Amino acid sequence: MFMVLLVMAISSQAMTYGDHPAAKKFVDKMVDEHGFDRAYVQGLMNNAERKQSILDAIARPAEKVLTWGEYRDIFVTDRSTRQGIEFMQEHSDTLARAEKEFGVPAEIISAVIGVETRYGRNKGGYRVLDALATLGFDYEPRSQFFSKQLEEYLLLVKEQRFDALQVKGSYAGAMGFGQFIPSSYRHYAIDFDGDGVADIVNNPVDAIGSVANYFRAHGWKPGELVTTTAQVSSKYNLDVANKKLKPAHTVAELKQHGYQPTALVSEEAMATAMRLKGDKGVEFWLGLDNFYVITRYNHSRLYAMAVYHLSETLKQKNSM
Repeated sequence: MFMVLLVMAISSQAMTYGDHPAAKKFVDKMVDEHGFDRAYVQGLMNNAERKQSILDAIARPAEKVLTWGEYRDIFVTDRSTRQGIEFMQEHSDTLARAEKEFGVPAEIISAVIGVETRYGRNKGGYRVLDALATLGFDYEPRSQFFSKQLEEYLLLVKEQRFDALQVKGSYAGAMGFGQFIPSSYRHYAIDFDGDGVADIVNNPVDAIGSVANYFRAHGWKPGELVTTTAQVSSKYNLDVANKKLKPAHTVAELKQHGYQPTALVSEEAMATAMRLKGDKGVEFWLGLDNFYVITRYNHSRLYAMAVYHLSETLKQKNSM
């Protein structure tokens, strides 16, 4: 009985990364390249916990297992619309200022924050340190990427004077209202309320400005379409659909492949063809340059579609 209890006690203890070979190399890197105190970084590794639930979650992201109809039903709902209108009304002045300064519509900014965190209601429950250490040291397919994000995170907490053990976010280490990964936080987060701190974790004003800044930096074109439905001929070319997220054909070329946009779009505009399974069957869409900008935020056509549809609903309801 004693041995059983001992085994249970040991198994219940969290595995940390203090002695992990990759973590030791990481400590050396932070000391040698960035001048961090060795004891400080080693202490963080001693506290960083391996989370199996994070490894399980990243193995089955919703964007890869759900249809468009299923994905849409999660994010574009009466509740998300109602909460979005409340968010837009509460932050109307900030959203208007962001739209004027960056050229990104208020409803797009709001929809991104809505899809990411339910307008700040669900920013994630994992310590960012645990998430990035787990994925950086124990998720081989993208260990290099997440190790780099862990490096960026320590630089971020030093710059922002955060407590590295306290900041929480998603299972992938994304933070705040808009769920910025550490490198995006450092490059695109801005101080939009003028208090001297770019805080997108707790400050919705900074979060709104930062999402708009991210979109402008990635090529958002004010006043242009995001996407349009398309009608297809009986001999449409399926091979050009659902390929790259970045538009690779002109609208004129897609018309030749059997895709006819239902909205008025320039023949020279670049677009990507999509064939998606909706609630009522197969749907065809053309994603334009602004659609691609949304996928730069999250590399998924389903994500970009959800942001677009939620934004259109918010725009309609907010104008009533």
